[in-house]
Amino acid sequence: MRIIGLDPGLRNTGWGVIDVEVNRLTYVADGTVRPRPKEGLGERLRVLHDGLMEAICLHEPSEAAVEETFLNKNPRSTIKLGEARGVVVLTPALAGLTVAEYSANRIKKSVVGAGHASKEQIQMMVRRILPGCQFSSADAADALAVAICHANTRETEMSWENNNTLQKVLS
Repeated sequence: MRIIGLDPGLRNTGWGVIDVEVNRLTYVADGTVRPRPKEGLGERLRVLHDGLMEAICLHEPSEAAVEETFLNKNPRSTIKLGEARGVVVLTPALAGLTVAEYSANRIKKSVVGAGHASKEQIQMMVRRILPGCQFSSADAADALAVAICHANTRETEMSWENNNTLQKVLS
């Protein structure tokens, strides 16, 4: 299975693609979509959509995972980030992918083992989990962490489903 992780932002949206085979994760690619700050909001959102659609078409993931955003102190910034996040969630859905969403704390806990890990800790663990990975930006590293979290979550959910199925068969 191939997963694309997405780290939404209006200035920089990171994406990272991994392959999952049983319990082995392999780095595929990563990148960052960077709309020009001087462009209007509509144009910036279009650039996000087009850049993510290009990554999806090129790498053909089977599922997508997106980091949930937190509330900012500035309501205007929060609204703009929410609009960017809407595009980031919608784009893989338009491509026919299932889209999962994870909180920042859950992603950090899944990758580092602590819900309040620093960016540096996340980047170090992403490199460890995906040997040979040289991500192109901090946003791409965060996106790879989202993909790793989704892979770990899917594996856990599948174990639970298999265990419940086995329990039903044995009953």
